[in-house]
Amino acid sequence: MRILYFAWLREKVGTAEEAVAPPAEVATVNDLLGWLAERGGGFAEALADRSLVRVAVNQTYVDGDHPVATNDEVALFPPVTGG
Repeated sequence: MRILYFAWLREKVGTAEEAVAPPAEVATVNDLLGWLAERGGGFAEALADRSLVRVAVNQTYVDGDHPVATNDEVALFPPVTGG
């Protein structure tokens, strides 16, 4: 699975992207975010308030109950506002 981090999330975790192999019990976006937060440090800080994190799986915005798979690209970014 490829994880992309944008804006302040990238700054907190210290990388723009990484390849990860979550355990089999990571089946949804919420599971993935929890697993990433458990890594501690900047990951825990970045994902402490998940209401501030938007997620896209394979370039489509999704909710927390959306399934994830090993070959997915998952992007994490702050809410986007227009104007």
